[in-house]
Amino acid sequence: MTVKIVGFEVSPGVLSVMMCLHELGVPYQIENPASWQALKDEDFIANKHPFYNNYSGKIPVLCDGDYTITETRAICRYLVSKYQGKYNDTILIPNDVHKAGLVDQYISYEYSYYTPPVAKLVVEEVFHKTSNPELVETSQKEIDKVLNVYEKLLNGKEYLNGEFSLADVLHISYTHFIFSSTKYADWWNKKPNVKQWWDRISNRDCWKKCVEKIKF
Repeated sequence: MTVKIVGFEVSPGVLSVMMCLHELGVPYQIENPASWQALKDEDFIANKHPFYNNYSGKIPVLCDGDYTITETRAICRYLVSKYQGKYNDTILIPNDVHKAGLVDQYISYEYSYYTPPVAKLVVEEVFHKTSNPELVETSQKEIDKVLNVYEKLLNGKEYLNGEFSLADVLHISYTHFIFSSTKYADWWNKKPNVKQWWDRISNRDCWKKCVEKIKF
């Protein structure tokens, strides 16, 4: 049975799961809900994802046969646990316990420090299409602080964990919108190690396949 993602391709979370599936070589299909508002319907909340905000319910939701799981990082970890090595030889979480621990460390950095300020800027400028100079100024300070740390973390390395991993995958989607739909890409480009890392991960064939599917 084909793995199914419930959500919209333009969603950064959905894109991250799509990227993970492409990297692992897992066939999948996308099920688009009727609308963003439909994500707050009683049936969706009861049977797909129990949380929602003022705008809509939460995606992605992954259905794998009778098994349903939500939340981007949990979904990706599940996919790696079940499918890594089944369709190709791509390794997103190493079997070595120490290397795997470091992948989780970098995923924690992404979740705690990197994505929050980047997502805040992308949501306001790209998805809500508002221009808030105060938010931009605050975001620049926060993002610059994070990128200064990443510049050091990436020194002498091609990827966060040395080799491409799930940690790199989870950084791509929100950053993509910075480069494709805002004027703030220079914040990344002025950091040599960060720029080389971004060029590497964003030019992977699997990501290019995801970008082709964005309906935005």
